[in-house]
Amino acid sequence: METMQARKQAQPIEYDIEEDDALYQTRMPSSVRRYKTAPPVQRKPPEKQEKPAIQGTLIQRRRSSLSPRRTNGIASNAIDPAKTAGLYGHKRFPIVAVLVGMVMTMVLVMTIAALNSWWHVYQDDLHYGRPRTFQLDAVVGHGDTASNPTHFIFMNLRRQVEIIEIPGGDVSRTRIFIGPVLYGDGQDLTPVTGEVRDVNGDGKPDLIVHIQDQQIVFINDGTTFHTQ
Repeated sequence: METMQARKQAQPIEYDIEEDDALYQTRMPSSVRRYKTAPPVQRKPPEKQEKPAIQGTLIQRRRSSLSPRRTNGIASNAIDPAKTAGLYGHKRFPIVAVLVGMVMTMVLVMTIAALNSWWHVYQDDLHYGRPRTFQLDAVVGHGDTASNPTHFIFMNLRRQVEIIEIPGGDVSRTRIFIGPVLYGDGQDLTPVTGEVRDVNGDGKPDLIVHIQDQQIVFINDGTTFHTQ
């Protein structure tokens, strides 16, 4: 019995020991940023109270927390739409500018053509009047002399070409030669002119009628004219 009691091992006695925090080494914060808390704001009386000033370091928000910007179809927010608009804008074909230029050119051409036509008509009005009339005097051997030449009147009377001959200035001997009829718009304002010149070389002056780039020859037989 004594032998069994001697074999029992003494168990340790537990004591309540007050732990001291200083015995433990605390770990420093691992964060890179240091945050400073704002000191308490001292409140002033109501009559002198101002807006509290916010002190401390501003905390920058992360890029992912910012609201996404509209990129107008661009995949990345890092590309500035204002810059890319300039890159793609000059590649577009200026169809509107080309159409406006073509319209202005057509209007300018039509205006110049109208002014040119009006100027020619105005000049013809000054020289030939209305109806278009041209006159000359010449000695053609039909009872005329240098002192009393034959008077010729070339007229475009409503598109009908007429040549009036007054031999020697004697109205009683007046002859009228009928020329062609002019067809087309504005042909009633076409000037008709003439000249006297020997065409066939027989020594007798012939009568030549000019209508734009066309001419009609009346041959002189010594007493009158007849078409060639």
